[in-house]
Order: sequence, then C-alpha cells, then structure tokens
Amino acid sequence: MNPWLALTPGDDPAERIRQVGRAHERFLAGELPPDRMRTVVADSWARSAAFIGADHTAPIDLADADLEAYRAAHPLARVMPIFRDLLGGLAEDGDHMMAVCDEHGRLLWVEGHPATLRGAATMNFVPGARWDEAHAGTNAPGTALAVDHALQIFATEHFTHPVQRWTCAAAPVHDPGTGRLLGAIDVTGGDHLANPHSLALVRATALAAEAYLRTVEPVARGPHVAALGRDEARLVVRGRPVRLGRRHSELLALLTVYPEGRTGDQLGVELYGDDVNPVTIRAELSRLRRILGPELLDSRPYRLRTALETDFGAVARLLDAGRVAEALDAYPGPLLPGSDAPGIVRLRRLLDDRLRAALLTAGDRRLLQSWLNSPWGGDDLDLWQAYAALTPADAVAARRVAVLNREFACNVAAT
Repeated sequence: MNPWLALTPGDDPAERIRQVGRAHERFLAGELPPDRMRTVVADSWARSAAFIGADHTAPIDLADADLEAYRAAHPLARVMPIFRDLLGGLAEDGDHMMAVCDEHGRLLWVEGHPATLRGAATMNFVPGARWDEAHAGTNAPGTALAVDHALQIFATEHFTHPVQRWTCAAAPVHDPGTGRLLGAIDVTGGDHLANPHSLALVRATALAAEAYLRTVEPVARGPHVAALGRDEARLVVRGRPVRLGRRHSELLALLTVYPEGRTGDQLGVELYGDDVNPVTIRAELSRLRRILGPELLDSRPYRLRTALETDFGAVARLLDAGRVAEALDAYPGPLLPGSDAPGIVRLRRLLDDRLRAALLTAGDRRLLQSWLNSPWGGDDLDLWQAYAALTPADAVAARRVAVLNREFACNVAAT
C-alpha cells in the first residue's frame, strides 16, 4: 500500500469520507486516531492541533505590491511556464485549481476557472495566504512541505472544517544545486483527484521544474546571511553587503529560524538568558529594523517578511538530503563561534552535532580527515576513534602527535 495515496483500490470514496470524518470528530474530542488512519494524516493532525482549531481560516500574509514583489523575486517564478504547461489544462477545466506556494507555505499563485477560484476564496485559498500546517492545518501543499514528500490529502483528512470539501495532491520542489526546499506545486479539486494519476502528475511536474532549474544560470540571489565561522554575520541585502555587530548578528540568525516570529521578551531570553533587560532588547531590535528596513523586518511579533538564505540553513538542507560531503564543504566553521547567547549556542551545537553524526555514519576516511584537519575538529575524540578504525595505526599516531605538538606550541606562545 502506498502511504502517500489517499485511497487504495476498491475503497468506496463516500464511505471513506464518513470513516475519516468520524475519526476526525473523535480526535477533536481527545481520542487517538484509529489504526486504519494513514500515519501521515494522523501525524499531521497532531501537529496542526498544536497551533490552530478545526474552524480556523488561513491568514493572509502578503498582499498587493508586497506580494507582487515577493513572488517576482522567488525562484519558482522561473518555472511557472512549466507548471502552466503541464497542469494548466487541469486548472482551466472548471473543476480544479493549480497552486504554487513558497517554502513557508505562502500561496504565490492560485490559478483556475473563476467560479472555482471564488469558491476557494471563501477559505482564503488565495495568493498571499499562509497554508503551512501551523496556519492552515493538514492540507496537501502544507503537509508536503512538512514531510518533504509528494502526497494526497482527501476530503475529511483535512484538519480544518472549511477545507474538507476539497481534495488535493501536492509535491515539494527543491533547488537542484543546494537541495533547499523552494516550495510546492499543488492541484486542488473534487474527490475524483484521489487517484494515483494526480499524485504522479504533480510529482512529475515538480521533477520537471527541478530539471529545468538545474540547466539555467542562477538568478541574482535575494537577501542572504553568512554566519558560519565568523563572529559577526555578513548580510547582503539589495545587492549591498552589510556587516553586522555581534548582537545584531545573533538577532538575525535567530529570526531566520523562527519564521513565525518571536516577541521581544522571547528574543531577549534567547540572547541574554534570565538576565534580560526589556529596554536593551527593544533598542537592539529598533536598530536592527533600521538596518534591514520595514520591508524585511516586521514587528508584533518580530519576524522576517522575506525569507533570508543562510549558510547554516544550506548546510542543514544538505544534511537533510544525505549529501554529507557537500555539507562539509559548505561548512567554514561553527555558527557565530564567539557568541555565548543561549539561543545561538543551542543552534550552533545542533548543527555541529548533526554534521558530526553524519560524518560518523558515513564512515568516509577522507571526510573524517577533513574534519580532523580543521581548527574546530582537531580535538574531536569520537571522530578520531572513527578515523582510527579506518586508518593504519602508524598514520593515526603520527597525525595525533602533530596535533599535540601544535597545541604545545600554542601554549608556549601564550605564556
């Protein structure tokens, strides 16, 4: 049985809608979903329930000029002709819509017959609305982003009641060069979409888009941040490099990993721990907002209006994709190594631990040696032991002696 398909051969769609609908009611009443529920749906309900209620409506995140500017600069704008060529016929037949969202679940394009679009607008399935699970519950584009896999969501499998008359199939789209998740392509319509062909079609469309992106020159990068191996981050915004101070570097790094935003008090705890001064944190955020501009940094809560590419995010995505050698090549050192802010220390350790675990699992002598030759990896006992298991003892001993001699020389120079 394919866990990404909504129905199996022989299923009665009407009966399945009733079964899942009853399971949804019991779940909302506090019961666990029954075993016959698809795991991907049951897990998504649990994630959704942590954020919203079943009658929630997806919020509008971008509109008008902000939406136009954002989607014009988004990488998926380049493959819209492919999406329209492969899925446009479905979107024009009056029964379906084609939707494209970014990596945060913001709908960038929603296209179809005007009557179908009007029906979808009643649940805010419109460009600029936020359809990730935290804002719209279980749905094909949002859940495809959450699990990074093509899937179908059928009728009452949707978490929120207003969406349960629809069925959808969606597939994630990645940057073929970095593995970064760019967004998802979705087809939404009636119950008849719950068939293997719709899932195969959206997945093939996503693969065609990735293949095209692999052949073209990359577009000029949007705002991006380099914070690995440096005590002060380097921000490039509007084509202009900006070197940030330590606190602004820490704040920006934290904001990139909390796309939903943080309050000033929450950011203060991440920066200062329990010894937080609300006046100080508000002043730092005010100065950072002047640097970034209101088009990038919003307040109440503080959040980035535009996703920033980060070098530490790129390493994490490569690890997610199992591309360990590329992740190590993209890692020039720990995240803001001079920072002792609790939130940064946690992010730094998380990334380092993930990279070290991937190196241990890979068991590649060349990759281990590259880590051990670095200033931050020379004293990594666990990886030395893994390297020793793959390398003749004499070579390991010679390398270890060289490291100890270097440490001794550094200690002598410091005294």
